[in-house]
Amino acid sequence: MREHAAGNAWDNEFADLVLRIGARFTRVEPRRRARDYIRGLLGQVGRKNSWQLAEHAGHTTPDGLQRLLSRCRWDPDEIRDDLQAYVAERLGAEGGVLIIDDTGFVKKGTTSAGVQRQYSGTAGRTENCQIGVLAAYATTRGHALVDRELYLPKSWTEDRDRCRSARIPDARVFATKGELARNVITRALASPLPIAWVTADSAYGQDSHFRRFLEEAGLSYVVAVPKSQQVHGPRIDHLVGQAPPEAWQRLSAGSGAKGERFYDWAAARLPAVGEFDGDEPTRQRWMLARRSITRPDEIAYYLACAPLEATLADLVGVAGCRWKIEECFQSAKNECGLDQYEVRRYVGWYRHITLAMLAHAFLAVMAGQEREKGVPTGTHPTSWPSHQQKSAVCWQLAPATTLRTAAMP
Repeated sequence: MREHAAGNAWDNEFADLVLRIGARFTRVEPRRRARDYIRGLLGQVGRKNSWQLAEHAGHTTPDGLQRLLSRCRWDPDEIRDDLQAYVAERLGAEGGVLIIDDTGFVKKGTTSAGVQRQYSGTAGRTENCQIGVLAAYATTRGHALVDRELYLPKSWTEDRDRCRSARIPDARVFATKGELARNVITRALASPLPIAWVTADSAYGQDSHFRRFLEEAGLSYVVAVPKSQQVHGPRIDHLVGQAPPEAWQRLSAGSGAKGERFYDWAAARLPAVGEFDGDEPTRQRWMLARRSITRPDEIAYYLACAPLEATLADLVGVAGCRWKIEECFQSAKNECGLDQYEVRRYVGWYRHITLAMLAHAFLAVMAGQEREKGVPTGTHPTSWPSHQQKSAVCWQLAPATTLRTAAMP
């Protein structure tokens, strides 16, 4: 009986999801093919390409599903908008975090849109691949992918004949990954998603234009930066090296596969910048460091901008959210075929990735509903804010210690 009820819940949720996007297709055939495609992405299919998805759906050939990704008339950006509304309704909450990262899609040949030999963080080396800049949305209710952009290297954008062969629009010119990320964030702000924070790795965090964009958009952020990052002159690793021992606090960055992820954290409030903050700042800038408990030499560094009332625990929680997009990548690739497409053209990439993201969001929503059936949620650790001085870095100290101020060199 319990399994039957669970099966009905899945069927009903899936029917609602398909109904949401149905109006994006002007004819019944592509609407049904989209339903079959998403159901196949969620099914027990060995490799989720058009051939095996068609077989799973009972189609005699993959032609219909291939047309869905290539020639049928529908706009994947409209489906993306439906996806964001769905995630906002099912997983949205105050304090939502938007997470930016890129992932690689290893491909053979030279004709797939945007493919070239380039570094892939997914593979950890230079590969012949496509790179997608993606966004995930995370709250205590769950996390899911909500947007995507295909990175086009200059080897592509400077060869318009090659672009036309891959059906890349003439209006699409070269854009850095940071610029693509800003486009993604701008769209997310215009969506129903309630977003309070943004986090990203050092590839984005070290870009001052990216951080300034977030501040001008009114978003709080915690972004990773390299150890060579300058903070009002000195390198961040040199400043963190001057932190008093009592500045380090052991806090959890969230739960992982093996339980709570505890690290030692140090945080310091940074001086206000009159040019940007005015005489009465409404936000506080910080620098953070995360030190491994078992390998104290392994230290990660962050810059943050947060509301004046934000605590160290708040910043640590947002920093820990960055791993959730890695979880999204892994589950979307393993369970929803995010990287198992065989399309080469630009529009085919966006269509497959969008439908795979929709399938992944469905799984995230179902998992969230299961968690809400009585599984208790943990509490956040507390921290104690220290007094701010405009001309000094103020370390956040543990409560049993006396507040000190570390002067900026």
